Amino acid sequence: MSTIVRHGPLASRIVAAIFGGYALAALASVAALALPMSKPQAVLTGMLASFIVYACAVIWVFAVRSARRAWTGLVIVAVPLLLAASSVWAGGRIS
Repeated sequence: MSTIVRHGPLASRIVAAIFGGYALAALASVAALALPMSKPQAVLTGMLASFIVYACAVIWVFAVRSARRAWTGLVIVAVPLLLAASSVWAGGRIS
């Protein structure tokens, strides 16, 4: 069995943990600005939440049975965060 085939799923999980976790943390940080609170409080909430989201994403990636499930889980969580973040990027706030 080739080394690439044997280590491919592990490499995929590592990439998912590093870059997927970072993307989720960044989306959570921006999405927190859509919360109905003062802007300084929302920024602080987003910063603190991003640490938790990143740690949970890394744990998730290595806890599931396959690399495909890891990526699927990251995408499922990213969609609502992306919707909330897009409302912030568009200049609106979700009430």
